[in-house]
Amino acid sequence: MAKVEFPEKLVERWKALLGEEFYDFIDALQRPLRPSLRVNTLKISVEELKAILAERGIGLEPVPWCPWGFWVDGIGDEESLGNMWEHFAGLIYKQEPSSMIPPEVMKPTEGDLVLDLAAAPGSKTTQLAQHMKNEGLIVANDVNVKGIKALTSNLERLGVLNVCVTQMDGMRFGRLFTNVFDMVLVDAPCSAEGTIRKSYKAVFEWGEWVSEKLSRIQRMLLVSAFKATRPGGIIVYSTCTFAPEENEGVVSYLLERYPVETVEIKLEGLNASSAVMEWNGERFHEGVARCVRVYPHKNDVGGFFVAKLRKLDDGKG
Repeated sequence: MAKVEFPEKLVERWKALLGEEFYDFIDALQRPLRPSLRVNTLKISVEELKAILAERGIGLEPVPWCPWGFWVDGIGDEESLGNMWEHFAGLIYKQEPSSMIPPEVMKPTEGDLVLDLAAAPGSKTTQLAQHMKNEGLIVANDVNVKGIKALTSNLERLGVLNVCVTQMDGMRFGRLFTNVFDMVLVDAPCSAEGTIRKSYKAVFEWGEWVSEKLSRIQRMLLVSAFKATRPGGIIVYSTCTFAPEENEGVVSYLLERYPVETVEIKLEGLNASSAVMEWNGERFHEGVARCVRVYPHKNDVGGFFVAKLRKLDDGKG
C-alpha cells in the first residue's frame, strides 16, 4: 500500500484520542495487514488443517484470543488465501483477527437462541455457529440484498446448519421479538476507520457528518437489540471504527436510558485499550469504562471497539 495523506481533521481527532501513542498508531496504519484465517471446526480440526498446510510449507501462528484464529506464514497475501482449495471447501474462512473478538466475547453455547442483527457477510455468524457446534439457533439478519447473498453463500460453504436467515431492518426486531433472544450481536455499520490497513477507502469517504449520521442508526439498532434480548441476556456491540460518537457515545446512550449494565471484557493475549470517557465536551456514562478499544499498533490488527452488556429487566423493553 502506498502511503496516503490523512485528512487534517481526522488526524486531529486521532491525536486527541491517542495522545503520546499517536505516532506509533500512524506508523501501524501504514503497514499492510498480515494474512489471517479462522479454521472452520465444523468441517475439520485445527490439527488436521495444520498438517495439510505444513505439507505445502504454510505455517500458522495462533491468534491468542481465538482458538481457531491464525496468522498465516508462507503465503503471499489475503488474496492468495482466497484462492486456496481449503477456502473453497469451507475448511477455512478469511478473517481479520480483530473481527474474531466479538464472538469470543459472546461465546454462545449449544442451547442458546442468538440474534446476529447485522450479519452479512457472515464472518461472525459462522464463528458463533462454531461455538454452538451447529446446535441451538442463530437468526442471522441483514437489510441488504447483496449482503444476504454473501451471507447465505458463506453459511453453505462452511456447512453451517443452525442458522435462519432473515432480511429486515434490524430496528424492527425489538418491536417484533421482544424479550426473545438469549444473546444478540450488533456488529453495527460504521465509518470503518479501523479497516484502513486493508483499504484506504474509509479515509476517502471520511467526514465528521458520517459519524454523526451513523451514530443515530447505531443507537436505534442497539435499542432494538436491547428490547429483543430476554432479561438477563447478553448484548455484544461492536464496530470497526475509532470514532467515539459511534462507540462509547452509542453505548452511553443505552446505559442512560434503559436497565442494562456493561460487563467486563477479558480475552487472553488481547492488549486492549481503555474506553474514551469524554469526547467533544460530552461526558459518557461511567459504565462505558468496561468497554474496550483495540488499536493496530498494540495488537498488529485492524481497529475495533467492543462492549458487552447485560439486560437487567424488562424495563422499557
